[in-house]
Amino acid sequence: MATPLSADRLVAALRAEGISVHEHSGWRTHNRAGHGAWGPVNGVLIHHTAGHGDREVCYDGRSDLPGPLCHAWLGKTDGFWMIGNGRANHAGKADSRVLAQVANESYGTRPVAPGPGDVDGNAVYYGLEIENLGNGKDPYPSKQYDTAVRFAAAICRAHGWGAKSVIGHKESTSQKIDPSFDMPTFRAHVAERLAHPANWNPKEEDMPLSADDIAKVWKSDILTSAPEAAARGNETVTPETWFTYLGARVREIKAEVADLRKALPTGGVDMEALADLVVEKIAQRLDR
Repeated sequence: MATPLSADRLVAALRAEGISVHEHSGWRTHNRAGHGAWGPVNGVLIHHTAGHGDREVCYDGRSDLPGPLCHAWLGKTDGFWMIGNGRANHAGKADSRVLAQVANESYGTRPVAPGPGDVDGNAVYYGLEIENLGNGKDPYPSKQYDTAVRFAAAICRAHGWGAKSVIGHKESTSQKIDPSFDMPTFRAHVAERLAHPANWNPKEEDMPLSADDIAKVWKSDILTSAPEAAARGNETVTPETWFTYLGARVREIKAEVADLRKALPTGGVDMEALADLVVEKIAQRLDR
């Protein structure tokens, strides 16, 4: 539990994380004060908007739900916008058991299946709305996805939270299905950012794959099927579990190569024998 960030502190944290922040006119005083509590806060809630060009809808709200409908809106091409500061109508009723896990940062270890909700989620969660139809066919561009990761990481860093303080709307209540990408993978990307300074900018080859990137590679001729090794312990191999498997194998290989380098003699080296050894080690890793 934490005191909500002020507008200035929030914007500073987001910019320190590398986000180009646009401020909607009036956002600093735009909230649902008087209609419920705001804080103490416990975590970050991720949404998709189920539409396009809906920044102003998120600011103004709908006939059945007054705005703001989030704290920030993230467009496909229009960038990142601050929408509200304080209580916002984005979370609705949330499951108290999930909230308890988020609060003690155990969510994701053995997450509970959410019910329809029994506590006021608007009081405790920061909310990000990502412009996307949410139909599984509308892509999340890499830059948009990366900015969403940075948003969650910035808030967690500012409060001293870990990545397990970040959940999807679909994880907080059984009444929602957003966002339409895999949240364990998203949390892994947030955790990776939090393991580095806020100004960290990964090399291109280290950039996290967006949900759209994963789907494209999964459907390509490069990966026609997942290996049996990746399926061990899993009833179904999904794109996310397959890429998680690959990432783990690559990290193990890098560690093995580092160990081999340390063992190299200072004198002459039999390069042919060394190459054979490296190939053997890689084969052993991939065969697991």
